[in-house]
Parts: sequence; structure tokens; C-alpha cells
Amino acid sequence: MRILKLVMCYVFGLLFVLGGLYHFINPAFYLRMMPPSLPWHLFLVYLSGFFEVALGVLLLVPKYTRLAAWGLIALLAAVFPANVHMALNPQLFPDLAPAALWLRLPLQAVLMLWAYWFTSGGSVGRNASSHRPPQAL
Repeated sequence: MRILKLVMCYVFGLLFVLGGLYHFINPAFYLRMMPPSLPWHLFLVYLSGFFEVALGVLLLVPKYTRLAAWGLIALLAAVFPANVHMALNPQLFPDLAPAALWLRLPLQAVLMLWAYWFTSGGSVGRNASSHRPPQAL
């Protein structure tokens, strides 16, 4: 199970690193996602991209895995309004099927649960014995 969790941690981290980098490669896509009620659209696109990359990388550092996982849960909650805005405005995303836009909403919950998996059970990639204090001779 430890190997599976380690592999899934790397997959999850890579997913966020690549997604975050795409904020800088194609910010126009993310600008269409921004609800009109939010200020500073471009800044928020770059900020969320930065945190996706940073937290995705930190997830792979055993010392910071738990903190990064909680950060990703918070980030997923913070960007949820953008996903709702997408679903309610499919005309802004003509290349995507409206059903796919609605499916993104429950996918956020799946991603949050996936991140939550890394908040417990010790550091990913280390066995439990590495957390015990040294035995006295």
C-alpha cells in the first residue's frame, strides 16, 4: 500500500505542477473561468498557478507532504467558484461539452479526497519506523 500511495502522490503532484504551469502558458483560458465578481483576474490566474506548482512540488517532499495536501484542499475549495462559473456559462467554452463542465464540479470533490489521503498516515515515501525516536542501548 505504501508503494501505491507513493506513486499516487507523484501522479497527483505532477497533475498540479503541469496544471499550474499551464496558467502561465495559456492564461487566456483561465481568464474565461474567472467569475466577474472577482477582482484582479490576471493576478488571480497567476497566483493560483503559482500555488498549484508550489504545492504540487511540496507534496513530493516528505517533510511537507501533509501541509501541501491541506494547501491543495484549500486551493481546490478556492477555485470552485470558477468551476461553477464555467458550468453556468458554457458559451465561454465552446470547445468543451457542457456535460464535461458540469462533471468538473464533482471532480473537485474527488481531487479533495485524493489530497486528503496524503494528510494522514505519516510521510509519503518513508516507512513508519523512521518516525520513531532512537532506542537507548
